[in-house]
Amino acid sequence: MTAIEDLVCPERYPLSSKYDPAWLLGLDMGPNPLWMLEDLARDLELKPGMRVLDLGSGKGATSVFLAREYGVQVVAADLWIAPEDAAAVFAEAGVADRVTAVRAEAHALPFGKEYFDAIVSIDAFEYFGTADSYLPYLLRFLRPGGQVGMATPAMSREVRELGAIPEHIERLFGWEAMAWHTPEWWRFQWEITKQVDVICARLQEHGWQDWLAWERACAEYRPEKLAEYLARIDVLNVDGGELLSFALLAARKR
Repeated sequence: MTAIEDLVCPERYPLSSKYDPAWLLGLDMGPNPLWMLEDLARDLELKPGMRVLDLGSGKGATSVFLAREYGVQVVAADLWIAPEDAAAVFAEAGVADRVTAVRAEAHALPFGKEYFDAIVSIDAFEYFGTADSYLPYLLRFLRPGGQVGMATPAMSREVRELGAIPEHIERLFGWEAMAWHTPEWWRFQWEITKQVDVICARLQEHGWQDWLAWERACAEYRPEKLAEYLARIDVLNVDGGELLSFALLAARKR
């Protein structure tokens, strides 16, 4: 079995396994977003017709998945991907009537108060959501009782506890790893606002293995970027699952 074929894991991720790995790799902007979203969605209640903000939606894979698998109406918001490019992905996937692409900066969202039933963010929250004030700001756009969920790179121990970013992680990711907090850190960060009830705060059980499988598939799919992927594979192999994973957080607005 090739590394690309390894991206089909029906037992662990039956919904994600329906998607063509080559399609997903073509939209690559980081570790497998469908695996993270499918796992996170087990702690959410996404129902047909809900209005969902996909914050940091990238090239659109997660938005397609939300619309197809849960029947929700999605606003795909991203700063770096042109809306027309994302819209082309949605049209090709047959979900243009259920997904709207918007260019938006996470600290200046152009939406109405309490507009969304749910907000999800996959592999993006670490770039804009660590400030003490961010969750209360984001909750302005979520109705009372609405759900917020995110998946983000994480470590099993805080950098401050370790005293430094571990050398094998710092060598490739530098200061970026300062935002890779533990689920316990995120739980406290969200609960202290007294604006949400946290439903789950956990490390993804197979996060390290999933990340490694994804990088191996990317190396196979894009040989022109082989050195870049091999560098990440090396970091993950050195780590061996000791520190690196993903944090999954889900909460409901009070």
